[in-house]
Amino acid sequence: MQDVGIIMNGVTGRMGTNQHLIRSILALREEGGVELPGGERVVPDPILVGRNERKLQALCEEHDVDRYAVDPELETVLDGDDEIYFDSQVTPRRPEALLNAIDAGKHVYCEKPLATDLDEAKEVARAAKESDVKHGIVQDKLWLPGLMKLQRLIDHGFFGDLLSVRVEFGYWVFTGHVQPAQRPSWNYRAEDGGGIIDDMFSHWSYVLENLFGDVETVSCLGKIHIPERVDENGEAYEATAEDAAYAIMELEGDVVAQLNSSWTVRVNRDDLLEIQVDGTEGSAVAGLRECKTQHHSNTPKPEWNPDTPNEHDFYDDWEDVPNNQVFENAFKEQWAKYIRHVVAGEPFPWDFREGAKGVQLTEASYRSWDEGRRIEVPELEL
Repeated sequence: MQDVGIIMNGVTGRMGTNQHLIRSILALREEGGVELPGGERVVPDPILVGRNERKLQALCEEHDVDRYAVDPELETVLDGDDEIYFDSQVTPRRPEALLNAIDAGKHVYCEKPLATDLDEAKEVARAAKESDVKHGIVQDKLWLPGLMKLQRLIDHGFFGDLLSVRVEFGYWVFTGHVQPAQRPSWNYRAEDGGGIIDDMFSHWSYVLENLFGDVETVSCLGKIHIPERVDENGEAYEATAEDAAYAIMELEGDVVAQLNSSWTVRVNRDDLLEIQVDGTEGSAVAGLRECKTQHHSNTPKPEWNPDTPNEHDFYDDWEDVPNNQVFENAFKEQWAKYIRHVVAGEPFPWDFREGAKGVQLTEASYRSWDEGRRIEVPELEL
């Protein structure tokens, strides 16, 4: 058994604490580490890095982590023997930190988006490519049970010819005026890297690419539906970043994707994320964990007649896709794959080039909104 040292920068935030530290790294440690192809195990040994010593110390004490460092500029921790640098800071701070870690010879793994603009993303991706370090970006939704079931259907040719994909994502985020907001205030300030396009379109990039095909064009409209919110200190502030975005994307193979992303929508569907896929031979609707299908052979034949009540229950025409396997936490699953990539050289295709492609789609979507037109998304060149 061996240890692998992991510098975890920015894990005092909600996502970093819950998904990356507790449910991934510490969960893997509790299981005795990550099993390698030869049967050996490697145990993650984290050092928590950030700006707030009180938060870092509290996390270490609560979760039995031995090491932390108040080193926001990475002036000392990159000099140590830890092999991996992980970054889940706010996006504007990420590129410089990643470049410093690459220069120090650390393997690098980070949250998305890779950067706030494509030029920076390409710079980081090129630096990683030209070095000997192993690099990866979080693409957690590929390991959600619902999407893995969708992938299973695609692999078995269930859909026939793919026609369209419809993504509905979001929920109501309280403004903070009466009830506290359940997302941090920086999400709604463009100057701090906020905005739902920045937050979600890098996700849609890899989901669409891995399941259905590369994005070739995008038409996007963003909106600041709620112009004023209240921050963590009870102070009102102007929302300068969009809280909703509506997009149509054309994928390779003549597949059309419609995507609604909103923090200003009240949920009337089975899950916070719902993806409907329609094909010539069948359709499926997937959420975070569940997936249901309707084959061509048992598709009903509705007729439009608004003058009489519709007594047909369309939900009854769908069948659940069985689990057929044990599903791990999506973040934990990718962490294990990345650690095996670093220690044992196993393949890991979700690298910084893939991260840059997410930024490319985000930038094209903002451009489409700004210019009011459809934007082509060419093959990315580093």
